[in-house]
Amino acid sequence: MKIKVENPNNLKKKTAMLCGFVLEDSDKILGFENVDSKINPSIKQSIKDMSGIFGKILVIPTPGIPPQRILLAGLGKKEKFNNDTIRFVSGKIAQKARELKLKEFSIIPPPNSVIESISSVSQIVEGCKMSLYKFDKYKSKKENSIPDLSILISKSEKILKAIRIAEIVADGAVYTKSIGNLPPNQCMPATLANFAKIISKKNNMKCNIISKNELRKKGFGGITAVGQGSKNEPKLIILEHNRGSRNEKPIVLVGKAVTFDTGGISLKPGEKMDEMKFDKCGGCTVIGIMKAVSELKLPINIVGIIPSVENMPGGESYRPGDIIKLYSGKTAEILNTDAEGRLILADALSYGEKQYSPKAIIDFATLTGACIIALGTNIAGMISNNDKLSQKIVKSSKKTTEEVWELPLNDDYMDMVKSDVADMKNVGIGRAAGTITAAAFLKNAIKDTPWAHIDIAGVAWTQVGTKEKPYNPKGATGFGVRLILDYLQNT
Repeated sequence: MKIKVENPNNLKKKTAMLCGFVLEDSDKILGFENVDSKINPSIKQSIKDMSGIFGKILVIPTPGIPPQRILLAGLGKKEKFNNDTIRFVSGKIAQKARELKLKEFSIIPPPNSVIESISSVSQIVEGCKMSLYKFDKYKSKKENSIPDLSILISKSEKILKAIRIAEIVADGAVYTKSIGNLPPNQCMPATLANFAKIISKKNNMKCNIISKNELRKKGFGGITAVGQGSKNEPKLIILEHNRGSRNEKPIVLVGKAVTFDTGGISLKPGEKMDEMKFDKCGGCTVIGIMKAVSELKLPINIVGIIPSVENMPGGESYRPGDIIKLYSGKTAEILNTDAEGRLILADALSYGEKQYSPKAIIDFATLTGACIIALGTNIAGMISNNDKLSQKIVKSSKKTTEEVWELPLNDDYMDMVKSDVADMKNVGIGRAAGTITAAAFLKNAIKDTPWAHIDIAGVAWTQVGTKEKPYNPKGATGFGVRLILDYLQNT
């Protein structure tokens, strides 16, 4: 999609479709105030009939004036506006333009009296670009029609910068979705490593891949154990974006990437096991963030660490009852091989802290089904050891509407992962507080660095109960990319 800014000359614009927003119970198209006299009575009646209901789209032919058609998009009540309103509705506009097989369309943003221009333009770009994404890589017939977009607003450096940033952010989210949606026979740990190499080379980042023998030799006991049951060898993927000062401590991002999770010896039920291709989404999120960070040329130091394995049953699989030694030097009793994500994350977290002495660590993982029970499929769980860090993430969460909810973690929960025969065990006590006890296991890998764990099990892909959004078509959602890019730009 090509995006350009053009003079807001409303109805004089020769376009296949001129799109404007309408507030609920309003008789005005926002941004059209100075040209109402040119709107014929049938359009005025259509505005009245559609009532500006949120998400409602109405397309009207316009004989006698330059646009071939006018699209009215309902924004709902102004008092119910949130940071997702324009993004959501813009996505529906873009999908309608593609449905009509248009080569281009134009949108007039709402005036500043309704929503600040920079915010509206950013949301328009993100909504349109993300909503036109389709995962059709393996379909014989593909949907290749992507219309171009003109935003009719007074051009300024701030507007152009907002569009550039929004394009990169949206592309990062789409890239994350495209990897997340790949089937397990087309995306193994080595495949993710190759993606990292490609984006590092293109964007001048440092990339290091640690493979099976070196992982074992260097003491990555969690990654080695989980990955040893598969013929597809485990990888530890490390990306470095170094644009801050030499003495500035980096922020480390860690993402769980289990390219397929059978549960191992503790085999999962067959129903919905196909969805376990999405168990790599935490790692995909980190790769997408690093891609966008490098393209934005953020003047900070960021490290992305992605432990990647395939969790399979086999003659060499790790077993319930095993005791393994993690990278931190601590031992873990294995009670369930389907609680594998915390093992590979623990290694990566310890490595990130030891190797980079970061000022903060944030990890993403499709870690626990318990998080879906607790929070459903529209809000991610967050657990942190640092209030300042968690508050900043929550602030970005509200801005991007990639919502997180913080859960507690005190010594009582830490006690729940203590083992009688090792330093800790990889599951808690029964099903109680499953999301928190998983985080308690991870906390054992961190010494004193500010850390936030984000459990994306419910939000990483569309599931039963997921709120329908035009920019999140069925499949991987890319959750966390927009959230953390906002955090990084404002940290």
